[in-house]
Amino acid sequence: MTRNTKVKVSLVVCLIVGALLLFPAVMLATGAEAAEVGMEEGWLGLAYISAALAVGLACIASAFAVARIGSAGIGAMSENTELTGRVLIFLGLAEGIAIYGLIIAIMILNKL
Repeated sequence: MTRNTKVKVSLVVCLIVGALLLFPAVMLATGAEAAEVGMEEGWLGLAYISAALAVGLACIASAFAVARIGSAGIGAMSENTELTGRVLIFLGLAEGIAIYGLIIAIMILNKL
């Protein structure tokens, strides 16, 4: 593993452990129990933060994918114009990532 990958993995592990230490009741509750714990202790803001993170991270990932696919697609289409339809399909799939994040955020907000 490269140094950059090790740093990323350690940051993710620290975030998960930190979330478990800061919000143990909410993180370890299940189903309807989670909703009751969240409402009783005033953890409503955590739901809004998770919805915002779902949309934000999905949009960042979608932008990264569209940038990569778009630049490669333009290069491919400059050599062969028949690839236009395929490139557009791949761009649409990459943009779908942002829509999935929005759907997850709507599902989170409907639970409130």
